[in-house]
Amino acid sequence: MPRLRLGRSYWLDTFQGAAPKLPPLRGTHRADVAIVGGGVTGCAAALLFARAGATVALAESARIGRGSTAASTALLMQEPDADFVDLLPKYGTAAAMRIWRRCRTAVTDMRRTLDALGTPALRSLPSVYLTRDPDCVSTLRREAAARQRCHLAGRFVEGGSLHALIGFGAHGAIVTPGNAQVDPYRACLALARAAASRGASLFEGSAVTRIRGSRDGVEVTLERGRVLADWAVIATGYATPQFERLRARFRMMNTYAIATPRLDAALRKRLRVADVMMWDTDRPYHYLRWTDDGRLLFGGRDRPRLAGAIRPAALKLRAMQLMSDLRSWYPALGAVHPEYAWEGLFAVTPDGLPYIGRHRLYPRQLFALGYGGNGMTLGFFAAQAVVRLARGRPGPDDELFGFARGRR
Repeated sequence: MPRLRLGRSYWLDTFQGAAPKLPPLRGTHRADVAIVGGGVTGCAAALLFARAGATVALAESARIGRGSTAASTALLMQEPDADFVDLLPKYGTAAAMRIWRRCRTAVTDMRRTLDALGTPALRSLPSVYLTRDPDCVSTLRREAAARQRCHLAGRFVEGGSLHALIGFGAHGAIVTPGNAQVDPYRACLALARAAASRGASLFEGSAVTRIRGSRDGVEVTLERGRVLADWAVIATGYATPQFERLRARFRMMNTYAIATPRLDAALRKRLRVADVMMWDTDRPYHYLRWTDDGRLLFGGRDRPRLAGAIRPAALKLRAMQLMSDLRSWYPALGAVHPEYAWEGLFAVTPDGLPYIGRHRLYPRQLFALGYGGNGMTLGFFAAQAVVRLARGRPGPDDELFGFARGRR
């Protein structure tokens, strides 16, 4: 299994709470649901299943929340990785609107859940989808107009109003209210604690070696034990080697992020960056947000997956490039160097939407894979969806994210 994260994670380094080490899974366990993966998706699914009255056994190969979750920049966005105008010709107006609205509902539901758990560092704020390329302005205007025609959130902003939000002279942007940001590691631990308090059994250091499903149930085999369950939820984020026949549906990518030192009040005033989260029309795109302790967190420069010994060198190079990119946005940062730099591994799909649900080749297994750059929001939606599917009560929009979507 490849390492899901490399470098020094800001979230882990600044965490000061308690994260007790959980035992590995040993022996034979029986449960209604076995969950593979202890990131945000797996822990959210464990909580929602437990709330629904199911017995749950969750197996994480390393530590809860310390894989891809700790590499996230944790933007809770209602916008999927695909622009609305790109979804229209693929799925039609009605389905594209349903996809968009489902993502928005997922943001709201996740915020409410985390609020109820008292998750720290959760804040609601607007997102700014901007362009510095004059050739992209007309495309961004079309995107904003298409959303408005379908009564979706977002308005086109330019000129002085945009400058007041982001602190530099971009050519235009779509500003969308109702999004949020969070500390992903703390959010994951909060979900895990809540799941455990509801009776879910969580195990760390428990790598899955085989999953075998049948018409009647599923057997999940681990290094030192097994789980016999009615359903298995595969919340690993991408198709692991056990699911070789699914791997062609995903493309593995490395993403990179840096965090500046805490910026003093004088420098923050010179930057004039409002409390918003941003990303741009570059491909691959950049994304930026403030942290609660006054740092700028900046990411992007995604590239197809690198393996082995070249990953550390690539991280070092990408961190330098990202800092150069950030200074091009904000020249006042010329004397600032990153304090943190990390890299994460994630999966993307051809249409920018995750695959959630059942697959005919894998009985009694529910998948939650391929979130792209919107793992927090879509991971929470996936957790909601697999609970519905396991209970035989699929939602009207769940099929839009399934393996059979787009088939006519």
